Amino acid sequence: MYDFRKLDMNDFVRLLATGLISYEDEKWSKYRRIINPAFNLEKIKIMLPLFFISCNDLVSKWEGMLSSDGSCELDVWPYLQKLASDVISRTAFGSSYEEGERIFELQKEQSALTMKSFMNVFIPGWRFLPTPTHRRMKKIYKDVNSSLTGIINKREQAIKAGEATKNDLLGILLESNHKEIREHGNDKGVGMSLEDVIEECKLFYFAGQETTSVLLVWTMVVLSRYPDWQARAREEVFQVFGNEKPDFDGLSRLKIVNMIFNEVLRLYPPITTLARNIPKGLKIGNITFPDGVQLTIPIAMVHHDRELWGDDADEFNPERFSEGISKATKGRFSYFPFGGGPRICIGQNYAMTEAKMAMSMILQKFSFELSPTYAHAPQVVITLHPQHGAHLILRKLQK
Repeated sequence: MYDFRKLDMNDFVRLLATGLISYEDEKWSKYRRIINPAFNLEKIKIMLPLFFISCNDLVSKWEGMLSSDGSCELDVWPYLQKLASDVISRTAFGSSYEEGERIFELQKEQSALTMKSFMNVFIPGWRFLPTPTHRRMKKIYKDVNSSLTGIINKREQAIKAGEATKNDLLGILLESNHKEIREHGNDKGVGMSLEDVIEECKLFYFAGQETTSVLLVWTMVVLSRYPDWQARAREEVFQVFGNEKPDFDGLSRLKIVNMIFNEVLRLYPPITTLARNIPKGLKIGNITFPDGVQLTIPIAMVHHDRELWGDDADEFNPERFSEGISKATKGRFSYFPFGGGPRICIGQNYAMTEAKMAMSMILQKFSFELSPTYAHAPQVVITLHPQHGAHLILRKLQK
């Protein structure tokens, strides 16, 4: 048994999603093994054309909004959320992506309602009251589960009919699950049940939508404040791709863009805290923790600690990552925007590849700066959102 355990989810969070993120011990190991193939680099490479379609739709939409002088002012935040939702819908459900988008819109609403419910969680008995919010959350839960059940059952029938497995996240997950069952028998407890697959599909939303959209919005805000870094990133993108469509090998060579992303993730980690429970007493160094203690790891605070990062800890300085993460952290575990250890985020490579594709295509077409109406107010809504949006001025690049 691990010394540090995940905290028990409350009823509101369970309505949002459980899945791999909530499991422990053998169950976690088994499900991680089944899900891993959906997120390996070879599968992500196959999904790259779907990333491109969604990113191209975004760029085309912004181009259509430009005025006669080639500029426009807009809040990029909802567009980046829509982009990430569109990408995960296409890559998760393939031809059923329109149904996937409807599901993820419901999940987005569920996320907001979950945060709203947290405000009253300390009122005794509140979670049992049939408030309009609670009724709506249960209705969304039922609607999402019903829709996902329909999609999954259709896939299962297609697999049984001998159709080729589709290279989307759901198809790869089902194929991996069938393989697990074939190898270990059809006994109870082997493989994932329908309910388990449904919960993982809900988690796809957070693995693919929340992390990427948050990373992209803060990157655009930061690069608007630091035009020299925006210019360096654009120059690198043009050196690697010119005006051509970004490819997987080229994305992996974007050193400056990668440095910028690492620094943005340091300053604005999507998840700002991690919490763990110590079920059995534990001693670390000179500190003894009694049974049942809950520990909170403040990721955002660690990422801004001057003792760890230097006097410029609160400043945007991608150069600190010029020789990689290990040199930037001097070998200390002080940088973990995707968590760490065996439970590090399974969707990390997916999110970073999508973000590189999107940022490369935006830099190929536009320069951008902060609007006078922009108000800087990071706010935790499950992940770190811009409370008042991200109002920027886009300008079409002159060819």
